[in-house]
Amino acid sequence: MTDTTIRDVAQAAGVSLSSASRALNGGKHVSARLARTVTAAAEKLGYQPDFLARSLRTGSSGMIGCLVSDVANPLYASIVQAAETRLRDAGYLLVVANTANDPAREQAAAVAFRGRRLDGILVAPGSAANDKTWRDLAASGAPIVILDRDAPEGGDDAAWPSVLVDHHGGARAATRYLIGLGHRRIALLTPGARMRPGRERIAGFHAAFAEARIDTSGARVCAQESSMDFAHGDVLALLDATPRPTALIALGTRILAGALRAARDRHLSVPQDLSVLSVGDTDLAAVHAPAITALRWNLEEVGRTAAEMLLQRLRGGSGGGPSRALLPVDLVLRESCAPPSTN
Repeated sequence: MTDTTIRDVAQAAGVSLSSASRALNGGKHVSARLARTVTAAAEKLGYQPDFLARSLRTGSSGMIGCLVSDVANPLYASIVQAAETRLRDAGYLLVVANTANDPAREQAAAVAFRGRRLDGILVAPGSAANDKTWRDLAASGAPIVILDRDAPEGGDDAAWPSVLVDHHGGARAATRYLIGLGHRRIALLTPGARMRPGRERIAGFHAAFAEARIDTSGARVCAQESSMDFAHGDVLALLDATPRPTALIALGTRILAGALRAARDRHLSVPQDLSVLSVGDTDLAAVHAPAITALRWNLEEVGRTAAEMLLQRLRGGSGGGPSRALLPVDLVLRESCAPPSTN
């Protein structure tokens, strides 16, 4: 065990003892620069703080919980990484729980977060069945920031601060673009309407048809789970239908992979036979040949904004900072969309 003390860390960092203590203990009014300087000095000297003693002394665990449905999903991974970086700079440790879209696991994680007295929580709730669990957790005093999901029972912005993505505007822009190319038989593959992103995409999809005042008989919405095999089977059925869709809009992770696999199995070329547009600019969309036109939002900004919103509440109470942020979605044009074939 090292004999290095916090006084040694303060001297090495060139700061006062109180500043070093605040930086290492997640105190208020600690700049990112100070936190980095002190943390670097502590790591260089091998200083190991006693987190249990700190928790008993300050009433703060120095830990933030983060709950997502699928940490392997690159759309979540980038958000979590950006949030972790910002929180680490502020002296906090991010603890991530993965629910695998299982309401029971989500509830168990929420209970574990409460039992460990985490200082705050970033959460993307996946099940309305756990609304009471999240209300009880918020009532216990830990600030909670919602990641692009509905607040429990609707809530309000002040009680449930949230960072949201403009999925409605993005889906409308994507559908408008395909309609402009001449497509009328367009299928949207997205997680269903029970969660905000899917519901907003479906609404934006239909809004584009409405504003174009065209027949909606070719508009197909296929509610998907995250399984590539499920998407693959559903897209095969779509492509075997008469008439088949001439364009697909698909969530850019496993769903997009399943859609592209189905197109290959039916010997359809992209974009000559089938236009494909990705919701989310993932590595798959960028490296696929041809490169996939995609809806893009700044995933890192989602994580940073959520972390900053939480830090403001930890430092200044419930009135600190904005209670809601809506981040824009852009359409990135590549090579996977073309006018529909006349065949």
